Amino acid sequence: MAHHKSAKKRIRSNEKRRVENRYYAKTMRNALRDFRALEDKNEATARMPKMVSIIDKLAKRSVIHKNKAANLKSKIMRQVNAM
Repeated sequence: MAHHKSAKKRIRSNEKRRVENRYYAKTMRNALRDFRALEDKNEATARMPKMVSIIDKLAKRSVIHKNKAANLKSKIMRQVNAM
């Protein structure tokens, strides 16, 4: 158990950040799942910039690793190009 004021604050802030990170990561995974289910190339092309933006924001905040972000973006671009 934490005894210092700063350690108690760190526990509170870590918990808040963990919950927020889980929310953003789960939201991204759901959006990615919906994106992968698309069949129409025009719709996929229209939604791709938004998807890339979401992934980039998570990588910038270190919610996901930058290499994972690059891999995800590469996969969705290959998917759109293959349609």
